[in-house]
Amino acid sequence: MSVPVTLEALDLAALLCSRVCHDLISPSGAIVNGLEVLEESNDEETKSFALDLIKKSARTASARLQFCRVAFGAAGSASAQIDLSDAENVARSFIEDDKIKLSWNLSSALLPKNRVKLLLNMILVAAQSIPRGGIVTVEGDGPPDAMTFRIAARGLNARIPQAVPALLAGFPERGVIDAHSIQPFYAGLLGRASGLAVSIEADGDAIVVAARAMTAPASAVSTAPATAASQDA
Repeated sequence: MSVPVTLEALDLAALLCSRVCHDLISPSGAIVNGLEVLEESNDEETKSFALDLIKKSARTASARLQFCRVAFGAAGSASAQIDLSDAENVARSFIEDDKIKLSWNLSSALLPKNRVKLLLNMILVAAQSIPRGGIVTVEGDGPPDAMTFRIAARGLNARIPQAVPALLAGFPERGVIDAHSIQPFYAGLLGRASGLAVSIEADGDAIVVAARAMTAPASAVSTAPATAASQDA
């Protein structure tokens, strides 16, 4: 019988760092480009454009850092709880743009840290299924310490990314995980650590990412080592 694979702690940390760097490269590079234009140009219109670019890119970088701090970072002590209102704020800042809108149907409540991290990572997975934009709807069920989640993404040409179902379940193709596949794999890890099984499937016109109670305790599932690919962000 196949079993989920696991990564060495150092490999997991390295790949998550690569993922964070990947999210920050674009806005950071835009800030640098804008500063260079400001230094070299004497045209006021060009300077105004460069300043707008710097402001927008700085806001984007800040939003991504705040999101990554909660979704991938420690965000407090091992026993920390996080308010869903804070999760909503960082998710909106990170996800919402001209293409994607977020419909948040969860009330404010304190949840265990790993459940909030799981929720944010599920939102990322759902957003990746609507590359041309759409609406991501966030719902939950149950008490805070045992809440399950359902994220539905609707948009033009919504589709399930090919490798994601296996990564969520902990079965990467060929047993290889790189910086591009670490995020859905990490979402699956967070789910199992919380006693939840994370899945993605089509449901009518929606792609649904769901976290449901596992039929067996996570500790009862044995693991086998996976290979971490050496790949820059």
